[in-house]
Amino acid sequence: MKKLAIVLMMLCAVSLLAQEPAKEKNDDDSMKDCPMHAKHQKDTAVDQRGDIGMGFSHEKTGHHFLLSADGGSIEAFADSADDTDSIAEIRMHMRHIAMMFTNGDFSIPMFVHDQTPPGVPVMQSLKKDISYEYEETRLGARVRIKTQNAEALKAIQQFLKFQITEHRTGDNSTIH
Repeated sequence: MKKLAIVLMMLCAVSLLAQEPAKEKNDDDSMKDCPMHAKHQKDTAVDQRGDIGMGFSHEKTGHHFLLSADGGSIEAFADSADDTDSIAEIRMHMRHIAMMFTNGDFSIPMFVHDQTPPGVPVMQSLKKDISYEYEETRLGARVRIKTQNAEALKAIQQFLKFQITEHRTGDNSTIH
């Protein structure tokens, strides 16, 4: 039932995100397509779908996507220790992500990014070779992703590098 509600929210959000391209005025008052519009619109759409898919506001929280020799991690945290609502929402989301990913279900990142992120098909096919461990942190939670399989490791790191770029976290995309 909860999955159905999430899917319905996602479908509603997609229809709300359809917008006309922005225009920019030239000196002669004519309009032209803004060259940066596609990037700005994409960033805004990812943020809006992320807020819906994750269940917490990107404006009050942050993310880190880190690569490690055996996989990596996804971490979300509230900007303030006083924001107990965001901390609880993050923890609920990350527990849910760990369970979904374990089952090969990547529907939330597919919704958030409006595409299948790189690495996902391999992560789904090798799901028995990958572990997703939920851990609470002081301001939220993380999911540690681990594998001993070289093909799965490459896919995990493709997925995490994509997340770094899409969420504009500025995280280092090298192995720690």
